[in-house]
Amino acid sequence: MSGPVLCEGRVVIVTGAGRGLGRAHALAYAAEGARVVVNDLGVGLDGTPGPDSPAARVVAEIRAAGGQAVAHGGDIATTDGAASLVRTALETYGRLDTLVNNAGFLRDRMLVNLDEDDWDAVLRVHLKGHFLPLKHAAAHWRAEAKDGRTPRARVVNTSSGAGLLGSVGQGNYSAAKAGIIGLTLVAAAELGRYGVQVNAIAPAARTRMTERTFADTMAAPDADSFDAMAPENVSPLVVWLGASASTGVTGRVFETEGGRITVMEGWRPGPTADKGARWTPSEAGDTALKLLAEAEVPGAVYGAGYP
Repeated sequence: MSGPVLCEGRVVIVTGAGRGLGRAHALAYAAEGARVVVNDLGVGLDGTPGPDSPAARVVAEIRAAGGQAVAHGGDIATTDGAASLVRTALETYGRLDTLVNNAGFLRDRMLVNLDEDDWDAVLRVHLKGHFLPLKHAAAHWRAEAKDGRTPRARVVNTSSGAGLLGSVGQGNYSAAKAGIIGLTLVAAAELGRYGVQVNAIAPAARTRMTERTFADTMAAPDADSFDAMAPENVSPLVVWLGASASTGVTGRVFETEGGRITVMEGWRPGPTADKGARWTPSEAGDTALKLLAEAEVPGAVYGAGYP
């Protein structure tokens, strides 16, 4: 491997790393000297099992470039699968430094057509699939800290513009991605004492989940032009957030697309009024309208399929 090694000696788990953003992250970490656990269940866009092993292919790419990697094909939305994921890092490389939660898929429907099974499946993979690996990694890092070996551990979660502003036709996906932001904030507050930093990204890039819905926007440009939608554009920030160089950065959400990085500032108090006593419904309504007239207009709701 050539070039700088921002993550030399670190062991990094990337979930959903067989394709798209996860693959780009895994390759980028390996290029910076990390040993990578490449997790991918090998499923289709709707979460059903696929015929091959994309994780093994990414491992082969990393090894061919001179890096170190191992594949993990377990279901990280189960307790056993998540525990096995962390155990694979520890048994293979003897440590765990960074967890990148990236796995997910889509089952888009308008709310009136959204089946309960499709709601449960998307919440399970995106939100539960973030929670369980985080829980098992955090338990390991807490034990290390209590034994006097406080880690410089990092977690990078994957939210979305849909989780920040909502996305028409993606009630399940938007709810899951908003939940990931809430989980990120809680984990950052709880785990800081154990040497763990937790942040989230909201990426926009060309993946299997976006290239069909946004064919024109996501299409690759001419060879001589900057490919703003390439998933590889997102990975440098993910690598830095997962490195010890990001010390002091935690509980943050970054939107990243092409060559742009934005720190998202989230919910903040806007215009307010305090009567000092209970409002009547009419008073509350009149006051709300006045406050809304002073407030900023919320951002646009994304169309279906936004990453």
